[in-house]
Amino acid sequence: QVQLVESGGGLVQAGGSLRLSCAASGRTFSMRTMGWFRQAPGKEREFVARIIWGGGSTNYVDSVKGRFTISRDNAKNTGYLQMNNLKPEDTAVYYCAARSAVYGDYNYWGQGTQVTVSS
Repeated sequence: QVQLVESGGGLVQAGGSLRLSCAASGRTFSMRTMGWFRQAPGKEREFVARIIWGGGSTNYVDSVKGRFTISRDNAKNTGYLQMNNLKPEDTAVYYCAARSAVYGDYNYWGQGTQVTVSS
């Protein structure tokens, strides 16, 4: 099992920045991919970004490209989502997730952290 704990959410004005963290514990050696997802009120959960834990390659949803950066610190077993130039439409609960493969379903999920962007 892998346990994930997010932190770093909060309230920020449009144009501001936040950095989310996702601390992993447990069988972290089994992690191959960490992803970030978000769910806005009344909407489906959507993919935001993901990083291959070993090689570091990344992917992003189009709406955050150029504004968000996903990264990881292998030594600390922690992933990050740096969010710049935030927009009100970025308001959501953000979840980190991990899986034991490069592709496929995510096995493990954090509890989520609220990000609210005011206009």
